[in-house]
Amino acid sequence: MKRTRKLIFLLAGLTAGPVLGQKVETVRVIAQMPNRTAKLPGELQPYETVDLHARVAGYVEKVLVDVGSQVRQGALLVQLSAPELAAQLAEARSKVEAAKAQKAEAEARLASAQATYDRLKLVSATPGAIAGNELVTSKASVDAAQALVKSQDAAVQAAVASESSVRALEGYLKLRAPFAGTITARYAHPGALAKEDTPLLKIEQTQRLRLVAALPESLAATARIGTRVVFTVPAYPGQEFLGTVARLPRSVDPKTRTMPVELDVINGDLRLAPGMYPELLWPAQSGKPALMVPPTAVVTNTERTFVIRNRNGTAEYVNVTKGPGTPDLVEVRSPLLHEGDVVVKRATDELREGTRIAAR
Repeated sequence: MKRTRKLIFLLAGLTAGPVLGQKVETVRVIAQMPNRTAKLPGELQPYETVDLHARVAGYVEKVLVDVGSQVRQGALLVQLSAPELAAQLAEARSKVEAAKAQKAEAEARLASAQATYDRLKLVSATPGAIAGNELVTSKASVDAAQALVKSQDAAVQAAVASESSVRALEGYLKLRAPFAGTITARYAHPGALAKEDTPLLKIEQTQRLRLVAALPESLAATARIGTRVVFTVPAYPGQEFLGTVARLPRSVDPKTRTMPVELDVINGDLRLAPGMYPELLWPAQSGKPALMVPPTAVVTNTERTFVIRNRNGTAEYVNVTKGPGTPDLVEVRSPLLHEGDVVVKRATDELREGTRIAAR
């Protein structure tokens, strides 16, 4: 009986003493802009590309480049030959010389007529020295000679223009690079007949590329000119490349609900190639800060996902939705959780709701 009373007194003493909470490590909920990225497929395209055609019909005489050749702007690529153009040029030159000779003859006639008129005009100052109509006839000869000179001058200009046109056609026999780039296809070989619609080579600018990606409508508001975007390609696992947003159409395709954007990619080392399919890590930050806690503060069991908040020294479960994050912080969403709330840093469902807790 005495032992029982002693045990009752001890239990009563324990109950009457101060209640000590379980020691736990706590942190505060913070609000910051989440660093989100969305993975988007894309396609690398040459910055400029064109099939080079012959502008005049002729035979391929020389092909000075081949597939893979790096060429500078204006470099000679293909030399054609067209014997009929040489004949046309010779004919045009002869017409120019003939027109110049006729003009010189007309100028000589004008000089003679002008000298005769000047002499008669001087003699006519003496009354009765010449007949009155001789001066008029001489003046008419001068006018006719001047008109002939003008006509021959126009003939010379027309002949020169015709020669220049043929000479320009002759210049088209030399096919040059319109821009610096890489020859990616060759369609012609020496001896082949090249017509005006026949492609001879294909050139692409590969030191600078276009990265085209279809941006979903939900991310259209995040597109900004000048934004730098990281991307990867299967050819180089684990390596990252950079592109800069350069062109935005500001229009969403109603069929796919996407907006095609173009990024410029500097490819000086030619490691990337047109036709590759990169994966973009598109920066998709939201417009408002998100609540962030350490990943260890979020508990997920078969019933729910929650954090344990310190509410006046008592453990309180707060249901949350877990969002993206980093190894250090993870986003949590809940209308009941606020910035500055204190939560258990290393939470577990073994810490029951309602348990008295104290920060250590």
